[in-house]
Amino acid sequence: MNLFDELKLRGLVHDHTDQTEIQNILGIGGMNLYCGFDPTADSLHIGNLIPITGLMRFQRAGHRPIALIGGGTGMIGDPSGKSEERNLLSAAILEHNLKGIRAQFERFLDFDAGPNSARMMNNGEWLNELRLIDFFRDVGKHFSIGYMMAKESVKSRIADAGISYTEFSYMALQAYDFLHLFEKENCTMQIGGSDQWGNITAGIELIRRVRAKPAYGMTFPLITTSDGRKFGKTEEGNIWLDPKRTSPYRFSQYWIQTDDRDVGRFFRYFTFLPVDEIDEIEKEHLKSPEKRAGQHLLAKELTTLVHGAAAARSAERAAKILFGAQLDGIEKNDLLSAAEEMPKTQQSGIPPFPLIDILLETGLSKSKTMARKELRGGGIYVNNRRVTDEGSALSVDDILFGQYILLRKGKKNYHLLEFER
Repeated sequence: MNLFDELKLRGLVHDHTDQTEIQNILGIGGMNLYCGFDPTADSLHIGNLIPITGLMRFQRAGHRPIALIGGGTGMIGDPSGKSEERNLLSAAILEHNLKGIRAQFERFLDFDAGPNSARMMNNGEWLNELRLIDFFRDVGKHFSIGYMMAKESVKSRIADAGISYTEFSYMALQAYDFLHLFEKENCTMQIGGSDQWGNITAGIELIRRVRAKPAYGMTFPLITTSDGRKFGKTEEGNIWLDPKRTSPYRFSQYWIQTDDRDVGRFFRYFTFLPVDEIDEIEKEHLKSPEKRAGQHLLAKELTTLVHGAAAARSAERAAKILFGAQLDGIEKNDLLSAAEEMPKTQQSGIPPFPLIDILLETGLSKSKTMARKELRGGGIYVNNRRVTDEGSALSVDDILFGQYILLRKGKKNYHLLEFER
């Protein structure tokens, strides 16, 4: 199947230049294309997964992807999709963010694939060297004010919070990126989210005016969930691709909470499973949605894609721990993954410790009287094993991996004791 047809079948094509031309060039293979990423943080997030997996799909189809990090444009900020002006980043913060993002891309793209090896570039390398008068003369003259104000990214900002000249110039700078890559890297296509369509077409037009040659563009849809929520956002904020910012367990749980109506759609968007296989998964899932089999498979596929198979397995086992499963056979990483979701107390000394005292110290019980009552009622667990004896004590035998004891009250109130080593 032609790559363009597959992308359409998966619902991944929003806007594009001439369809016949795109189908032809995508069918030939060996095309150089790029997608830009803003270095607004030191990690990408799941909102970036569509363009990331987009570059992966192009590379697997024989094309050469360029991940362009906005080291230059990131110092200005893209007004597209933003209701107000971004805070400007300092050079030090920008460099820190660039390093984090570079490392993440190595998980997704093959930089040693021969003729279609991926490349990572920083537009600061050429934008920071531009001379203002030269830029106005050679690039700015090709952009009329009317043309720029007609773009949705500019119109919406003017109608809302207004737009500074700094951000107004962003479109011309991104268009110059496309021209630069066209000339230096033979890059003939730009992809991105649908909010980038105005910037992409500006670059295509600049290439046409300056070099009298064709270039191409395609955008992916911006994702929302079926219940109208913004994709990738939780009450705590972004779901990051960096495991230090969002643990693999929490990353996995985000997908497990997927609405039944979104399961098939997200499989098509984000995974590399064949579409006919996804159709079968969706069909089976909707027969018994209460089992959440589709969500669990989706979480496994995407946690494996982003964090690796070992992290995906550990996230599964961590979830079982937090749902009360016995701890026989668990690994230390599984326990620590689960522990990221619970309070912790540093414990000094050597057991035994009266369990009632520990329940009071950790705050699981409000008083010794309540602790005794909760023990008698069967609501207290040590390492997910119920304890009912009021005289129980924690012993050395309860310590897991030489350092931890897992406490629980009821179904969901967990607490980790961490012993000094």
